[in-house]
Amino acid sequence: MEEKIMFSNAEIGIDLGTANILVYTKSKGIVLNEPSVVAIDKLTKNVVAVGSEAKEMVGKTPKNIVPIRPLKDGVIADYDVTAQMLKEILKKVSKKVGLSMRKPTVVVCTPSGSTSVERRAIHNAIKSYGAKHVHLIEEPVAAAIGADLPVDEPIANVIVDIGGGTSEVGIISFGGIVSCQSVRTGGDKMDEEIVHYIRKHYNILIGERTAENVKMEIGYALIEHDEESMEVRGRDMVSGLPKTITIASTEIQQALSESLEQILQTIQSTLESCPPELSGDIVDHGVVLTGGGALLKGMKEWLSKELSVPVHLAPNPLESVAIGTGRALKMINKLQKAAK
Repeated sequence: MEEKIMFSNAEIGIDLGTANILVYTKSKGIVLNEPSVVAIDKLTKNVVAVGSEAKEMVGKTPKNIVPIRPLKDGVIADYDVTAQMLKEILKKVSKKVGLSMRKPTVVVCTPSGSTSVERRAIHNAIKSYGAKHVHLIEEPVAAAIGADLPVDEPIANVIVDIGGGTSEVGIISFGGIVSCQSVRTGGDKMDEEIVHYIRKHYNILIGERTAENVKMEIGYALIEHDEESMEVRGRDMVSGLPKTITIASTEIQQALSESLEQILQTIQSTLESCPPELSGDIVDHGVVLTGGGALLKGMKEWLSKELSVPVHLAPNPLESVAIGTGRALKMINKLQKAAK
């Protein structure tokens, strides 16, 4: 039998994302990366499944079991369900790591545009699990730390974190945010636009999971590329029967154009509000992309062309924020001083 280590002062970092929850522990690194989905039984109000198991159920459950995504646009939309989800996720972590997580110190990232009420909801949800200390850190700072940028030096570090619910752009210097903007456009909005495009042009209804697969397989940023195609299955809205169509990558590019333009505008307006002293650093060091959206094909090349500065991809775009929250435990005092 696996021996449980009594680890009463566990230190963990949580990336509480709209699409995925990642948990980082000091000793083991990333120990959990699962979708932010909970399946709830409407009759008993009990949690049936969490994470990957719950995501598998989306669009396939009986009426009494509802898969819910309790985080919307990077913030808590359903407080009770989020608290239950966190409880289950942290139980999974303690089993996996073999730690008894009594009164852990937790660092959680919050979107830079979140209100004090939204931050309080995140704080309370973690505290209700029994955390000893809860520190909130802004997402761009966490992403920059996780992407190995020298955030505590007096140079401009530009981070673009394209997540599931929000896209955050931050210019960080001396451990604090100099200029920051966030737009509630991310991977989820792109999926919705693919669903909408196929419904409008082909009269076929597809699910969110199918749209996400299409985006990952043949989704491109606004660059020229060799056209690719893929078969998509959905429900014909006229006959009500299942139907398969073939869709081209140029069509998906067209569907995503509005979201991509919004992200570009947010980056441009953040760079415009940057102090002139730091602008020179941006020309030299460029912009670093993190988050799942950074993995969209051609994203790096397109942004580099539009912004006329170098664009780099973080070493682990999907895990940058979680790694940053974990590493921030060491830097938390310094960051809090910078924020005051």
